[in-house]
Amino acid sequence: MKKTISKTEVQKEILLFFSNLNNKTPKDVKKIKRLAMAYNFPLRDLRKTFCKKCLNPYKNPKIRIKKKIRRITCERCGNISRWKIKK
Repeated sequence: MKKTISKTEVQKEILLFFSNLNNKTPKDVKKIKRLAMAYNFPLRDLRKTFCKKCLNPYKNPKIRIKKKIRRITCERCGNISRWKIKK
């Protein structure tokens, strides 16, 4: 039988996970992403704290800002994530 939890419990678990992201593995990040998708919980700005490609949390990323676009280069895989800067 599958254990069901409420959406507020999922929200608390996700926020707790991202509050201590420093020592997490890509496997943990993938689990949390799946949990968020399963319960239709948007990660919003939390998804900018880890690499899209390798799912490693950013520790010391290279950040460049040019023409209202923030470029974050992952220190592990070298992937470049681009995000628009909101006003």
